[in-house]
Amino acid sequence: MSRLQNLRAYRTQILIACVVLGLALWLGLNLWLGPKTPVALVVQRDFVQTVVASGHIESPHRVDLGVQITGTVKAVPVSEGQTVTAGQPLIALDDAELLASARQAELAVTQAQAKLRQLREVQAPLAEQAVAQAQVNQVAATRTLKRTQELFEKGFIGQAALDEAIRAEQVMRSQLNITQQQLHSARAGGSDMAVAESALSQAQAGAELARAKLRYSQVLAPVAGTLIARNVEPGDAVQAGKVLMVLSPEGETQLVVQIDEKHLNLLKMGQTAWVSTDAYPDQRFAAEVMYINPGVDAQRGSVAVKLRIPQPPAYLRQDMTVSVDIEVAKRSQAVLVPTEAVHDLDSPEPWVLKVVNGKTERTAVRLGLRSQGLCEVLEGLTVGDQVLAIASLPVNDKARVRPVSQLVAK
Repeated sequence: MSRLQNLRAYRTQILIACVVLGLALWLGLNLWLGPKTPVALVVQRDFVQTVVASGHIESPHRVDLGVQITGTVKAVPVSEGQTVTAGQPLIALDDAELLASARQAELAVTQAQAKLRQLREVQAPLAEQAVAQAQVNQVAATRTLKRTQELFEKGFIGQAALDEAIRAEQVMRSQLNITQQQLHSARAGGSDMAVAESALSQAQAGAELARAKLRYSQVLAPVAGTLIARNVEPGDAVQAGKVLMVLSPEGETQLVVQIDEKHLNLLKMGQTAWVSTDAYPDQRFAAEVMYINPGVDAQRGSVAVKLRIPQPPAYLRQDMTVSVDIEVAKRSQAVLVPTEAVHDLDSPEPWVLKVVNGKTERTAVRLGLRSQGLCEVLEGLTVGDQVLAIASLPVNDKARVRPVSQLVAK
């Protein structure tokens, strides 16, 4: 019985010793092989560097609309979001007083025209007749004076008769001068004609002013476009200078984005971009860089960039939010590694931990393009190399590791 108990005790000890030995061998093997570590495989393919930004759709310009005179709104025949044509009425004011002023001004023009016609058709002919009559009278008075002087010299009449003949001739000459001046005044270039023509011009100017004010009672669309804001209703009392509507004219659609100033050196005119909207994220369309603001927004640290949309999709709307990927550089068959695998990424001497025969090896790299979580490696790595996929892992140089997966750069 004692021998059986001793055997059982030995078996237990042997079993414990085997377990301890196996655990020691397993731990030793793990220590020798190193921890399981994810690695990334260096690949080679065509690569495009992009700058990502967000912005909004807008027209090249907007037109603020309002009235030019104070008045009461009679009608607003359009609604917000409506497409309008050039010359289409947008706002109508109460125009009763303006109509009356326009009629009064037209009557003043008619009166001035009648006075001018009277001067040409009545007063000028009468002045011509008066001149002709005065000329006849003056000729007769001159002949009478000549005969009277002859009789006086012969002694047939006295001094009184000669004086009377001289006075009568002077009166006729004076009447002739007056009638000639009246005729000149009634003809073109004369003072009466100038006064009449000036009165007509003044009346016509007043009529044009009244018609202009009457036209101001309606606000017409200056160009075709879409009404994107309406802040007026019938019955409102409005004043000149207040914006009542905003019109987005038809024309080339643009989008405006804010780019981080650190990417300014990558941007160039004519670069291609791919755009998607928040409302239709799966539908991308092309755009082209057309304007780069020469100034930097100091508060936001960004640069405003405008892009042209050659073929805008039908679903685009004013002020839509968009996401933009601007293609700033391309490289054919670039050697690529994940950005998160690179240590000291923004320093002058970036490096990676390359896995060689189960050990890490610190390897300096020279980087090129960067975009979408990938870096182009110009020097230091070749296609097929394995590198630690995550630079933040607590693994040192010359450490043993066991690659457990290969994250391929895509």
